Amino acid sequence: MKTEHENPVENPARHHVLLDVAGSVGVITLNRPEALNALTRPMVLRIDAALSAWETDPAVHQVLVRGAGERGLCAGGDIRAIHDDAKAGTTASADFWRDEYRLNARIARYPKPYVALMDGIVMGGGVGISAHGSVRIVTERSRVAMPETGIGFVPDVGGTYLLGRAPGRLGTHLALTGTAVGAADALLCGLADHFVPSDRLPELTAALADAPVREVLPRYAAVPAPGGLSGDRSWIDSCYAAGTVEGIVERLLGRDEPAAKEAAGTVLAKSPTALKVTLAALRRAAGLGSLEEVLGQEFRVSCHALGAPDLVEGIRAQVVDKDRRPRWSPAALADVSDEAVERFFAPLAGDRELRLPQAA
Repeated sequence: MKTEHENPVENPARHHVLLDVAGSVGVITLNRPEALNALTRPMVLRIDAALSAWETDPAVHQVLVRGAGERGLCAGGDIRAIHDDAKAGTTASADFWRDEYRLNARIARYPKPYVALMDGIVMGGGVGISAHGSVRIVTERSRVAMPETGIGFVPDVGGTYLLGRAPGRLGTHLALTGTAVGAADALLCGLADHFVPSDRLPELTAALADAPVREVLPRYAAVPAPGGLSGDRSWIDSCYAAGTVEGIVERLLGRDEPAAKEAAGTVLAKSPTALKVTLAALRRAAGLGSLEEVLGQEFRVSCHALGAPDLVEGIRAQVVDKDRRPRWSPAALADVSDEAVERFFAPLAGDRELRLPQAA
């Protein structure tokens, strides 16, 4: 195995993303376990550069991405940095998202097998660097989520593309509630492809050095424990088909199932603005033709969210002060107008739009 030796003080990004080549597999290890491997812009750029180099390297036949530590692949972007940027009114977050979304699109179109070990926590940006891959592996420890509405934000990194293509209304349920799902439900929703017990991941990783993933994976793949979403499809599909968030909540509260009423309470705790923009984004994404177009829409929405009050407030309540008592503005769904939602989809000024090349 060829491993880089670097000075983490001189180049922290090199320490936070470790790049190895083991046999014929290029290995990307996110190495910020103390921060649940949260992504920074230098990390994104380093991953992108590695994929670019390995794409044309005849010695590298496939790529593996994994997270250091025992807690998960990646909890998302560095939201403390996003909070500070939004509060200061600067544009560092927009620069980060531009590079991150480009990376998401590259992963989705990567010409070599891209194997993502979605072990443990996989949320937000962690979904972006894994669920667009060609071979997505979950374990019994996997907790996969797009929890953005809880911080006054909207699912991004291609999340509205992925969730918009989940069966029935499952994606809408996950997007609005921010619910984390386990292995079976991630497979059901199309966020993953295979289940492998976590204690077999080291063997699987070692085997990939010598053989293609299509030959190796059947020896390790298994059947996960049953999930919960399949049994909830009747009320999920019915309730989340409503035309508005208010209508969804009304239907949830009108059901006899305790889980439906619990979902209503979960939704009502989220940012009213983020909920309405998320529903609009999901439904618009379904009408767009490609991941690249959806990422362009998400970039527009994310940039507008950076200047809205709920993003700073949501991160403050959940991550900075941790009082778990966000003061949303507006505080009620009824006070979020259609015009306010539409502003999140307005074109960005000048040349700020994200325009990704379409796949051939």
